[in-house]
Amino acid sequence: MQLSGLKLIPQHFLRSQSLIDLTVRSFMDLKVLVSSLNDFASLSLAESWDNVGLLVEPSPPHTVSTLFLTNDLTEDVMEEALQKKADLILSYHPPIFQPLKHVTWKTWKERLVIRALENRVGIYSPHTAYDAVPHGVNNWLAKGLGDCTSAPLRPATASNYPTGGSFRVEFTACSAENLETVLSSLRGVSEVSLVTALPVRVDGEEQTRVSLNCTQQALLQVVALLFQNSLLYQKTEIISLQKPLLEDTGMGRLCTLKEPVSISALIERVKSHLRLSHIRLAFGVGKSLESQVKVVALCAGSGSSVLQGTESDLYLTGEMSHHDVLDAVSRGITVILCEHSNTERGFLLELQQVLTAYLQNKICIVVSERDRDPLQVA
Repeated sequence: MQLSGLKLIPQHFLRSQSLIDLTVRSFMDLKVLVSSLNDFASLSLAESWDNVGLLVEPSPPHTVSTLFLTNDLTEDVMEEALQKKADLILSYHPPIFQPLKHVTWKTWKERLVIRALENRVGIYSPHTAYDAVPHGVNNWLAKGLGDCTSAPLRPATASNYPTGGSFRVEFTACSAENLETVLSSLRGVSEVSLVTALPVRVDGEEQTRVSLNCTQQALLQVVALLFQNSLLYQKTEIISLQKPLLEDTGMGRLCTLKEPVSISALIERVKSHLRLSHIRLAFGVGKSLESQVKVVALCAGSGSSVLQGTESDLYLTGEMSHHDVLDAVSRGITVILCEHSNTERGFLLELQQVLTAYLQNKICIVVSERDRDPLQVA
């Protein structure tokens, strides 16, 4: 069954949890469910270093009646998932990140894999794919700021855009023999790919219009070859290929508040949204609790690499290194740190509602009650 995209979900699907619980649920085949989850947030949006997707798969066929949501899959959370009869665990953070050289009872991550397979429970992780999508973690975090507009700090591009290189070179070959000469010279260059070779008539003569895609490094080689035989290869054009940006999609968010607020007021908004009794705060040089904030740069989790160099009044993230905080403060930027997973976990309650609607209430979706940030205030 082909499911509609998120923006096409009728509002009446977003009903209360009490009504959802009264609905008779069915099963979904694991492969169908994973395909739907991938459509909900394309894994191509995840960072290249990330480990996302289906990480543990029970032997097929495997059906899912209960989907269990957690931010971190610990052994305690795994026990909860088994008690709640989960068939698939969606763990925002991937419990398998570095390659496992063996699967024994020695380490807690290995034990998670063993328990999942023994109990026929799959594990799926979206991680940074959920950071990038418009209906994901960073947009949820931005809701805690109040009325504002936002845009990605690092916009994502369309991964399926058929470029195959950074540049397109188009030229006209006077004869098939001339064309074979240039193509033979380029066949050994892995960074060059033939797009089209179409017959055209130029001044009444049959010729061939050729399009090649190539990287910037290979471009010099292609151009040099063509200009060595400029009489044979004419009307050469070089076109820079740029993948289109995806609307409202990408890492981090730059948020502009409709009305400026004091740092003090913004702190209270963030604490209320994240349900925290405290946050960590570093004032930018010359700033105080009464200083006004208009522009906020935020990134859920560990935001240093995304926020670095961004001009704003305030940074909001889970954690940053000591020296990155010092750098921001020196530039007059106030920093709010909430601990890594505290900037992510609250999204799960919203995700539960949205996925229930997206999957047309086919399965039961529950949120972990034991999942929590490992750092506590003593």
